[in-house]
Amino acid sequence: MKLKNDQKDEYFAFQEKLIRRVWINVATSIAIVVGLYLLIWKQRVGDWIVWLLENVFQINHEDAFLYYHVYFRGNKEIFFTISVLVIVIILMVRIFRWVTGYFREINQGIESLLTDDENKIILSPEMQPFERKLNSVKRTLEKRKREASLAEQRKDELVMYLAHDIRTPLTSIIGYLNLLDEEPNMPVEPRKKRVHIALEKAYRLETMINEFFEITKYKSQKIKLSKETIDLYYMLIQLSDELFPVLDARGNTVSLQLDENLTVNADPEKLARVFNNILKNAASYSDPNSEILISAEKTEQEVIIRFQNRGENISDEAIHSLFDKFYRADKSRSSDTGGTGLGLAIAKEIVILHGGQIRVSSKNHIVTFSVSLPLAN
Repeated sequence: MKLKNDQKDEYFAFQEKLIRRVWINVATSIAIVVGLYLLIWKQRVGDWIVWLLENVFQINHEDAFLYYHVYFRGNKEIFFTISVLVIVIILMVRIFRWVTGYFREINQGIESLLTDDENKIILSPEMQPFERKLNSVKRTLEKRKREASLAEQRKDELVMYLAHDIRTPLTSIIGYLNLLDEEPNMPVEPRKKRVHIALEKAYRLETMINEFFEITKYKSQKIKLSKETIDLYYMLIQLSDELFPVLDARGNTVSLQLDENLTVNADPEKLARVFNNILKNAASYSDPNSEILISAEKTEQEVIIRFQNRGENISDEAIHSLFDKFYRADKSRSSDTGGTGLGLAIAKEIVILHGGQIRVSSKNHIVTFSVSLPLAN
């Protein structure tokens, strides 16, 4: 409110200055006209004209006075009117040039908006409100241009990653099918093995495409939530049991430290997807034979669920990209052996759709994922 009032005061100040300048010019013109009439025309102009006729045109005094009386004094209203018109024209030209000067400055400022330079737009001191507005518009346009460029870059990267990740299992499928096609009399066991591998790659390809379409739906806000009250402790117990084979393969265990009566209002299927993706990520990147700790707390406004695992520290650069589509912290994992790179991106979209936030931190070889969900109204 204070900023708006300050801006109004600045515009009023500019308005007042504009009006003051116009009135000063009008008053000056009136003073010139009155002075011309009282001090010059009424007293001295007649004597100057008579003297001019006597000395330049060699006319005697009586004839010179007669010429002045007939041609000049008899038409003094015309001469006076012409002088007033000349002064008014000069006044209007001055005001016009003065006002159009401001328009020229604004026009130059608008042209500056269309250029790619980063120079600040500078106007006259009295044009400060317009200068700030133009610079604000310029900053907004530059920001939108950067965002559009970044969006275009991300779109290109998305297409590139998608093409790469689809090509890997697809190449395997084509390779194994070619082997089967080239050897129609292949023994049963090798044939069975190759068909099984091709089928696995096909399933993987299907999963990848489904996840890609899924995150596209989240981005376009086409996913609807079916919220209900969820027993958080029971849900996490279930997920831990379901992921036991994955966890047990590396000797990892899950420890729950939260209130058994803690509930949250959310879409159970989608929230389970979030926790499942985080737990899978923790199982993939935690140290072997280590514990994954899940804790939760309830504040006045939200419920915060934390997943902690011991493993390699995540760099700041990786933390900023961890929730990007197709990002993999371990570059050595290919799309054929690692995840699709969409799990955490989908988890983030689901949490945002719930009105919450998902964060990650890494310190002293402890990686912590935090999911904040607002309390139900």
